[in-house]
Amino acid sequence: MIPQTGLLLTDLYQLTMLHGYHSRGMDDTAVFEFFVRDLPPERNFFVAAGLQQALEFLHEAHFSDEELTWLRESGRFPADFVDHLAQWRFTGEVHAMPEGTAFFPNEPILRVTAPIQQAQLVESRLINLLHFQSLIASKAVRCTLAAPDKLLVDFGMRRAHGAEAGLLAARASYIAGFAGSATVLAAQRFGIPAFGTMAHSYIEAHADETGAFESFARAQPDNVTLLIDTYDTEAGAHKVVELARRLKAEGIAIRAVRLDSGDLDAHAQRVRTILDEGGLPDVRIFSSGNLDEYRLQELLAQGAPIGGFGVGTLMDTSADVPYLDCAYKLTEYAGQGRRKRSESKATWPGRKQVYRHYDTDGRMAGDTVTLYDAPAEGDPLLEHVMSGGRRIDPGESLDTIRERLNSQLERLPEPLRRLEPAGSPEAPAYPVAIGPALRQLAEQVDTWLEQPAPAPQQRTG
Repeated sequence: MIPQTGLLLTDLYQLTMLHGYHSRGMDDTAVFEFFVRDLPPERNFFVAAGLQQALEFLHEAHFSDEELTWLRESGRFPADFVDHLAQWRFTGEVHAMPEGTAFFPNEPILRVTAPIQQAQLVESRLINLLHFQSLIASKAVRCTLAAPDKLLVDFGMRRAHGAEAGLLAARASYIAGFAGSATVLAAQRFGIPAFGTMAHSYIEAHADETGAFESFARAQPDNVTLLIDTYDTEAGAHKVVELARRLKAEGIAIRAVRLDSGDLDAHAQRVRTILDEGGLPDVRIFSSGNLDEYRLQELLAQGAPIGGFGVGTLMDTSADVPYLDCAYKLTEYAGQGRRKRSESKATWPGRKQVYRHYDTDGRMAGDTVTLYDAPAEGDPLLEHVMSGGRRIDPGESLDTIRERLNSQLERLPEPLRRLEPAGSPEAPAYPVAIGPALRQLAEQVDTWLEQPAPAPQQRTG
């Protein structure tokens, strides 16, 4: 596994820039901000997630002895610079939107203020942590909006892009309202409820299907959910009815059956009839197999009698939107606003705050991005979360974060809660305004950038 506190999990150019700063003695205070540039058509809003892991990284990050030895032996950097890295620690300030906050393009969700040699080096890992969990939470919340009254469980670890991705996807989907995850480490690490039953291999390993059902029920009497589509789904349902009568005498109740293949709606309808006619109206149907928010919406619109869903690959890889166009950009250095003016990638300078205002019904009505010292109408969204390299408050519980997101969803304009893209006159996109003070600073920075650079001082003697 990758060391979570190591600093070689970065791009090489972070170290080459760091060497350049060190060689010139550049280490004035810098401000960097993390934001997402654009809203894909498949998303109406984003969900901020990953702050807990980002702050843990900033607090603990350092170069290990092994990393320093490798750097020395690599020959890329002089010994005095590597010796300098041995003392590296993050001592800066962080302002951020709390996890579970709905946010929109060009709104900074994290601001780092620190000496530039610190603020620069943490860029790659911060993007890595904030991007992934925000990506998955923004996908998962669409599933909860599509199926608000259903049990949703993360089933995606085995096809996630690596071990850390599988673990953090469980966390992000739980923030988004999922009931839990099949990933056991997520239960141990984060306290997320664990769900799981059996695979088709368990059925196949037994001489007959009924024997497999019975064996599992006796081994897990408090967790009897039976996978019934290994051979013939409806035949499996009939076997469940027969078995339930025998198990009932021993005090063992079958809680649910799971469907994992085929026409889930048609199978669920027929299975529901078999269970009801067999005296098992309380046995729920749980389904899995290539599900996402669109398939959930479709199944529920068809009236499929399914009480819960295992959502895996398409969520844990965010298959329809596999990445967000996010960035961590320098907005101030040595007290001077800085901005990028590249075509289609221009940024706004200065330390910013985001203010959110509401209509008379308490619904979100719009956001304003402005300078931190030029307040706008509404509630400020970025909070001071780290000072001097240490957290100001202990980390929030996942339940607190879930409650925040649920409250945010209740206050979202209705068009943004739908799966269909907003942006039409009937379903307008969410308005995000740029404050006048921020526009004025951008003009000042542009004027400053257009001035000729001072001639370099010649050395004498």
